[in-house]
Amino acid sequence: QVQLVETGGGLVQPGGSLRLSCAASGSFFSINALGWYRQAPGKQRELVAGISRSGSTNYADSVEGRFTISRDNAKRTVYLQMNSLTPEDTAVYYCNADLLNGLRAWGQGTQVTVSS
Repeated sequence: QVQLVETGGGLVQPGGSLRLSCAASGSFFSINALGWYRQAPGKQRELVAGISRSGSTNYADSVEGRFTISRDNAKRTVYLQMNSLTPEDTAVYYCNADLLNGLRAWGQGTQVTVSS
């Protein structure tokens, strides 16, 4: 079992930055890959960024070059550094863990609002 708790959301002006954190508890070593998803009102949940067990990363085209995902295995935490934010980045951001047994775990989500 893996539990995920996101922190770091909030209100930021366009062009600003935020860093999201996702702390994992439970069977951390059962995690294969970690990722951040987001869901805006009226839209489907979409992958923002992912990081594999080996540390390789992938990003949605819309955030490439602005967002950076990283993981600290010692702290059992995955981060999403978000720079140059735009109103289109406004969404609820969810942390996700793909487990080695094929199951998935989700956090409760954290709201990010980009507005002047």
